[in-house]
Amino acid sequence: MAFVITAPCKEEKSGECVDVCPVDCIEEGKDMFYIDPAICIDCGACEAVCPVEAIYYEEDLIEEDEPYLQKAKEFFGQ
Repeated sequence: MAFVITAPCKEEKSGECVDVCPVDCIEEGKDMFYIDPAICIDCGACEAVCPVEAIYYEEDLIEEDEPYLQKAKEFFGQ
């Protein structure tokens, strides 16, 4: 399981999450940041600092946010 960045991050890209990630699994895409689900260690540091509350644990995603997990996988070629 991993954390997932969802819709509130689109066009926002504040970036606090990148600064606190201990394993550098967050990368900037064209319109938002993405968390690499293969590297994420589920520490929750990113979720705690997100100013737009866009980061959720994969198991806690609501149905409308589930495509963001797939987008992250595709972004990282998984």
